[in-house]
Amino acid sequence: MLDKQFIRQHPDQVRLAARVKGVDLDVDALLDVDRSVRQLQHELNEGLARRRLLTERFARAEDGERALLRQESAALGERVAAGRAALAAAEEQLNAMLLAVPGIPWSGAPIGPDESANEVVRTWGTPTAFDFPALDHVEMAERRGWADFGRARTAAGERAYLLKGDLVLLERAVHAYALDLLVARDFTPMAVPAIVRESALVGTGMFPKGRDETYELPADGMFLAGTAEVALVGMHSGEILAHTDLPLRYAGSSPCFRNEIGSAGRDVRGLLRVHQFQKVEQFVICAADEAESARWHEALLETAELILRELELPYQVVECATGDMGLGKFRMNDINTWFPSLGRYRETHSCSTLHDWQARRANIRYRDADGRIRYAHTLNNTAVATPRLLAALLENHQTASAEVRIPPVLRPYLNGRDRL
Repeated sequence: MLDKQFIRQHPDQVRLAARVKGVDLDVDALLDVDRSVRQLQHELNEGLARRRLLTERFARAEDGERALLRQESAALGERVAAGRAALAAAEEQLNAMLLAVPGIPWSGAPIGPDESANEVVRTWGTPTAFDFPALDHVEMAERRGWADFGRARTAAGERAYLLKGDLVLLERAVHAYALDLLVARDFTPMAVPAIVRESALVGTGMFPKGRDETYELPADGMFLAGTAEVALVGMHSGEILAHTDLPLRYAGSSPCFRNEIGSAGRDVRGLLRVHQFQKVEQFVICAADEAESARWHEALLETAELILRELELPYQVVECATGDMGLGKFRMNDINTWFPSLGRYRETHSCSTLHDWQARRANIRYRDADGRIRYAHTLNNTAVATPRLLAALLENHQTASAEVRIPPVLRPYLNGRDRL
């Protein structure tokens, strides 16, 4: 959500942001509704002031005048009630329109409609090649008895998976390693709810646009979150933090659920695109300062890159185009990891800066050193998300005998084993 004053003063910037992000937004209509809200508020304030004046006059009036004042007050009361109703309806319309307003993207973001316009910033490592017939992660997992996709589908339908034996231990090792790394970098580990209120999804920016992609629990009026970010934003909703509390750094661990209706037929084999997964999310709330946001963006990105380097997985960092970065993003970098079976890189991490767009929706504020109340900046990036990252580990570190070589950084979490 953008500041209404900013939209009034910079409508052309908002129009441009909507155009390059592919958002259907009528800025002129929004401004018309905004003017209507302000006019209705002005009229309501005048009516309330007049009613207060009548009340004061009534207390001093003679009996004869009181009848006239009572009649005027009754008529005024009806107008005030009608004005309140009109204002509430206009405010509801305006708030719905404001939720569709995109954040202003970074000037360095490539202009384009989707991921086809993304630009590769840098690449680390060489795409893995083998001197033996390589297996994909499904073939490896099934050969080693580490997964049962058939029984998982019987229990839970398509895109379900069931991990077994050493693959479960490997998943635990990956998450433990990521959490230890973030704790060493002064992030607070947080195990957060996966079942959340609608208000938390609206505050994060997942709703209303992403409603079809989210699992709903209608009997409870709740939803299954697709990332720990939802609960991490939601838990500070409505708060005013002290500037001395910032930055807040969280390592949010949670199961995640995504319906992904629009992705039918895409990458559905095995562990690549599933409805339920486990993730450790990096999340930061910092002061409303562009330079500080930029520093944290680079820090979150560097941590994710370090994780992939220590897992010895080739990757590339891309600058996401305006049409790929989402409604509220100021800047977004994806990290794509190499998958030998696909012969290409696939997204495993997404690093986003949202400035105060998210904090305005969730009403997360702080009192700065001068005592002013300001909306905070928020950022997020994946640390690890499984099982997709497990698929990358299986495929890139496989041996000719269908074993998996364990990167040294994970061995302490697997009793020193260097092979599975």
